[in-house]
Amino acid sequence: MSAELERTRRYYDDFAPDYERARHEGYHALIDELTVELLAPYARGRRVLEVGCGTGLLLSRVAPLAAEAVGVDLSPGMLERARARGLDVVEGSATRLPFEDAAFDLVFSFKVLAHVEPIEHALREAARVVRPGGHVVFDVYNRWSLRHLARRLAGARAIGRAHREDDIVTRWDSPREAIARLPPELELESVAGLRVVTPFAALHRVPGVGALAARAERASVRSPLRWLGGFLVIVARRGCQGKSRPL
Repeated sequence: MSAELERTRRYYDDFAPDYERARHEGYHALIDELTVELLAPYARGRRVLEVGCGTGLLLSRVAPLAAEAVGVDLSPGMLERARARGLDVVEGSATRLPFEDAAFDLVFSFKVLAHVEPIEHALREAARVVRPGGHVVFDVYNRWSLRHLARRLAGARAIGRAHREDDIVTRWDSPREAIARLPPELELESVAGLRVVTPFAALHRVPGVGALAARAERASVRSPLRWLGGFLVIVARRGCQGKSRPL
């Protein structure tokens, strides 16, 4: 294992005990709910893989929709918690998936690929393990967003017991850069936006304001404002020799 992968593994192992803190309410619960709604049409009745499944928060909600659901993650600490949920998960890297070609109908990955330096390798691996006609759905961190501005102003936060956010790679792409990273096998199908109007997660804890912000976020997912989402969600279809469409 490379030094970079080992550093990332230690980071997430340290993060694992606290990863789900505050993830079941407010802003975080809303983002997870909207994510599952985006995935549902591609997951229902199909064989799916989550790359970077973590503790299994998303996978546990997608699995009941799917015919079969599998997760892969680099961190044994995260996987321990996913297995406690009864999920089918294995240890592995996004850049070297331990699965055969064309094994899945859907491959999805959220809040992961922005922290994978060789993202093109990870996307090629996702394209390899999805069948022709299947989908790859993933997010990137959007440089054209309030979230990016807020993170720059706030600086790196403490993560886990011994790490900071800047201990691992974090990449912020423009929409054009994100789409240009698609390998030739993947055809761009659509783009959605999450966390479009929320500069700080704490906004959703303010009485009255939180409910308004949640409605605005839901309305923005597919609207023209989606291009300003803190998380840009790329939906791509595996073709034979297809290329992504330009913006």
